[in-house]
Amino acid sequence: MISNQILSTTIEGIKNISKVDFCVADTEGKVIATTFECGNLYEEAIVTFVDSPADSQVVQDCQYFKVYDDNRLEYVLIANGNNEDTYMVGKMATFQLQNLLVAYKERFDKDNFIKNLLLDNLLLVDIYNRAKKLHIEANARRVVYLVEAEGDKDNNVLETVRGIYAGKNKDFITAVDEKNIIIVKEVGQNETYDDLEKIANTLLDTINSEAMVKVYISFGTIVNDLKEVSRSYKEASMALDVGKIFYNGKNVVAYNKLGIGRLIYQLPMPLCKMFIKEIFDGKSPDEFDEETLTTINKFFENNLNVSETSRQLYIHRNTLVYRLDKLQKATNLDLRIFEDAITFKIALMVVKYMKYMDSMNDFYNN
Repeated sequence: MISNQILSTTIEGIKNISKVDFCVADTEGKVIATTFECGNLYEEAIVTFVDSPADSQVVQDCQYFKVYDDNRLEYVLIANGNNEDTYMVGKMATFQLQNLLVAYKERFDKDNFIKNLLLDNLLLVDIYNRAKKLHIEANARRVVYLVEAEGDKDNNVLETVRGIYAGKNKDFITAVDEKNIIIVKEVGQNETYDDLEKIANTLLDTINSEAMVKVYISFGTIVNDLKEVSRSYKEASMALDVGKIFYNGKNVVAYNKLGIGRLIYQLPMPLCKMFIKEIFDGKSPDEFDEETLTTINKFFENNLNVSETSRQLYIHRNTLVYRLDKLQKATNLDLRIFEDAITFKIALMVVKYMKYMDSMNDFYNN
């Protein structure tokens, strides 16, 4: 179904060219879009015209036309006037509206196809058969981007994204839930993952400046066949979650650069709890005071360099050593030893993951 706004824009454009006023109504006589004040004056005449066998006729000094979607009557178009010029313009407007119905129907069919493709709702044979009917190339390099606005999905973001990819009929913009906008983008033969990241950053900047909304963008790996698009979508979805948990300072996250975060994200919760109990003896890093947490983070940032860390914290080297010794007594881990530092770093990431999963469970339960 064409939106009322599109119908209004279309007949307004035809009016500006032809100087003929138009009204579009549904088959029950309700006015959907109009360029002149018609109120309910034509309702009875429209209903009578719908029941008649004629595809066009003159009623009350206006030309009436039936607009079909395939063989089903969709709209009644009224052109204000009863001369030959009005009739000709009315026939052209009818033809334009019927072409719009075909175009929107194809777009809707493609959108449904892409959604079902992403959600793995299609048999392999159906993927290729429907792709052929919809003129979608099966063997093309593609990648899936996810765009998530902070808070609820924002229509301004969706319109901005659609505007960016308007006219690119090989790329598809859709959504399968209330949170994310999905872009299935065709990738050139010479485009690399660095190019994909540049595209994501350009998209981020455009949305920030035009829609004035903070968004997060993730993308999966490049796939070479239509049936693999759902895998790229799942990867992008994981990248979005992993980015929120472990890389909250980044607004663009690539699946192929998730590092150890990808592994931790796939750990079962009982195993995580067992690991944390083993490392922290039932305690949580949240129980460490602010000074200790700052010291730990800065020590990791400086690659376990005591001198550089103490300099950046504006403390004496011996003070830093004292804090590390104190932490060692509490956890039996000496962060100056590489193996212990790795264990501690992973433990901190596991705690972040557990807290995120708990918050998600609370969200869905409420």
